[in-house]
Amino acid sequence: MNLPNKLTMLRIILIPVMIAVYLLFDVFGVWTYIAMGVIYVVASYTDYLDGKIARKRNMVTTFGKFMDPLADKLLVLTAIMILSDAAARGLLDVWMPFWVPIVILARELIVTSIRLVAVGEGTVIAASGLGKAKTALTMAATIYYFFVLPWNLHPVLNILGIVLMSGAVILTLVSGADYFWKNRKTIFASV
Repeated sequence: MNLPNKLTMLRIILIPVMIAVYLLFDVFGVWTYIAMGVIYVVASYTDYLDGKIARKRNMVTTFGKFMDPLADKLLVLTAIMILSDAAARGLLDVWMPFWVPIVILARELIVTSIRLVAVGEGTVIAASGLGKAKTALTMAATIYYFFVLPWNLHPVLNILGIVLMSGAVILTLVSGADYFWKNRKTIFASV
């Protein structure tokens, strides 16, 4: 297994670690968010690093093409679900309704399904600029939720968190619709 694939596997291993840390909230309180944030940032950095190394050293593999985006989706969805659960349980006083992870998951399933159909027809669909912006904003919002919002420092900071996460949700919907529209011929080719 090459280095980029090892970094991808590290990202996958960090997901249950982040869940385990969340389960220790009763022991460590607000500090669990800082620990989860650190895990999230490290895992997110491995995503950047594995792609950079794979391209620079020409180490792109079929395993990496499959596991890298899967690891990314699992990481982001896990973090969003943890934050949604914490908000629902009153462990974190933030805006994170239950439907936010559902919207993000639905978009990822639709995009992944479209990509699978396209691959079956010999077409590779690259990530769009909107998709990359959605990922960046979702990661920024999640990091903000982990590191800033648990401290309840000022109501304005909560509003900024709402703006960031709302922007991520809006970009999730817009990029999903854009992806669907641009690939409608592939989707409906066999209808």
